Amino acid sequence: MDRIRPFLWVLIGSILSFCSLGSVPLPFCLWLAPVFFLHFARTRNSLSGLPVILIALIISSGAAYPGVVPVQGAMYFGFVVVYSLVFTLPYLADRLIAPRLPGAASTLVFPLAWVGVEFIGSRLSPSATWGLSGYTQCENLPLLQIASATGTFGITFLIGWCASVVNLGWDHHFAWEKMWGASLMYAGIFSFVMLAGSLRLAAADSPTRGVRAAVVSYPRDMFKPGEATRIRFGQVNAAEREPLREKMSRLQDWFLENTHREASAGAKLVLWPELNLLVFREDEPAFFERAKRLAREDSTYLLMGMASVTLGAERPLENKAVLIDDSGRIVCSYVKGHPMAGGEETLGIPGNGSPSIVETKFGRAAIAICFDMDFPGFIREAGKSRADLLLIPANDWEEIKHIHSWMAAFRGVENGATTIRATSTGLSTVVDPYGRTLAVTDHFSPGARVMVAVVPLASTATIYSRFGDLFAWLCLAGLVTISGWCVVRRTS
Repeated sequence: MDRIRPFLWVLIGSILSFCSLGSVPLPFCLWLAPVFFLHFARTRNSLSGLPVILIALIISSGAAYPGVVPVQGAMYFGFVVVYSLVFTLPYLADRLIAPRLPGAASTLVFPLAWVGVEFIGSRLSPSATWGLSGYTQCENLPLLQIASATGTFGITFLIGWCASVVNLGWDHHFAWEKMWGASLMYAGIFSFVMLAGSLRLAAADSPTRGVRAAVVSYPRDMFKPGEATRIRFGQVNAAEREPLREKMSRLQDWFLENTHREASAGAKLVLWPELNLLVFREDEPAFFERAKRLAREDSTYLLMGMASVTLGAERPLENKAVLIDDSGRIVCSYVKGHPMAGGEETLGIPGNGSPSIVETKFGRAAIAICFDMDFPGFIREAGKSRADLLLIPANDWEEIKHIHSWMAAFRGVENGATTIRATSTGLSTVVDPYGRTLAVTDHFSPGARVMVAVVPLASTATIYSRFGDLFAWLCLAGLVTISGWCVVRRTS
């Protein structure tokens, strides 16, 4: 039984890991999974437990991510292996370094390495911050407030540190005299984070200003399956051009009519999701005149997520968000800064180098599109500009609708701004600067084409918007320092 029991721990860790990943992760499972993996690794002689942990991570992530990761076959297997290898590294660091450190100091190795792996990965990976542990805790509002200072990495550190402290006790059969120092240190800091987060929420000012906003999204039955995608990528032959132009004209009418309806009901800001409005480039000026007239006559701001298509061009797609103010003036035309890999990356016109920041009657607004929000450093420009609103046309597929909306909510908390995220496939949301969801519409539900909300107009200064990923850099520096100290101590 003693020989089997350690493999029971890794089995439990695998199940918990599976439950902490995927399309709807269970937040508490992420706190528990590394506890069992760490304990298993520490029961093995030398590094022999790490291949088992790697296999367990391959199985759990491979089972959790179909549909979430938009590749299949060998590419999917390659992703799973690389992902699992990367997240085995913190266990390797813990196994090599922690035994050489005394008591409480030994518990810091795993969380420092976990933060380091996630931080470096988010800087080097084409998928940016996808897969960061902190996103799973988005609905824990007191804990979420630490993101206003440390980004997601403060949450990752606390989760990893918890696992290390529990294992320190487990290694010593939970003898209090062996674990009291680390336990009290962790309990004190964790309690401080939760108390400070609760106080931040309680002290949040009630906005004195608000604006009625609406999201008007795509009518799915207007085009045949795949037809709109072919238009966006310029895959239109000469015979199709005029019939498709007629369909696109009906689509344009649909958006303008529904925008007029929402403006007549009181909306002063209307958003269209990413790539929803389709227009051939030569027809763009005439369409803009219609949109400007509507905005002027209805006294509303209109942010149009649109695909402007130049047939015959090497890069036919311009994925952009165009803002028209209530006087009928185009004040911003923002091209997506981070196109998705695949068709959009190869067929789309390269985008802007930073979010567009514009002044409106209801405050300063920052405009970005979908995948842009997965790059904290990019969106931090909005925080440094003290934007009141993040206006985000976006689109998802069903398996990622929850986690991707959580990722956008983090950007709002990090930068102290209210986020309005408009989708036609996904969750349209309004989230305040503290991560509280004020409105949500699931556009995968039948008939859910519009979201309406009164959006508070208030921003708040954050540590993150000023110092960025300083916490993550300090974690890396701490890991390097500890590793260096261990090497010097061993050779002296």
